Amino acid sequence: MTIKKITPKELDEKLTGNEKAAILDVRAEEKFQEYHIEGSKNIPKTVIFGLEDTGEQLPLSMEREVIVTCTTGNSAAKCANILDKLGFNVTVLEGGLTAWKEYQKTEED
Repeated sequence: MTIKKITPKELDEKLTGNEKAAILDVRAEEKFQEYHIEGSKNIPKTVIFGLEDTGEQLPLSMEREVIVTCTTGNSAAKCANILDKLGFNVTVLEGGLTAWKEYQKTEED
């Protein structure tokens, strides 16, 4: 199954439209503290990669769409594949936070 993707513009519209989606940032906690999308949750990719071994439960709803992001989108795609297998409704932010920041800059001009 192919994981859905969302562009920064589509994500911004979704957040502005008050749609219920959870944003999952899979970067290391230090990076998350430096910058993240408002309202996002931080679960480092190492935790997600270990899920298959640990069987740990994530503090995420199976009912809501989970938008996975990282710096450029590569780790997010790997994490999304794992979460998809676990039954989550996942979407990857195209270009990750790098693209998100670029989009935010163009919106401010």
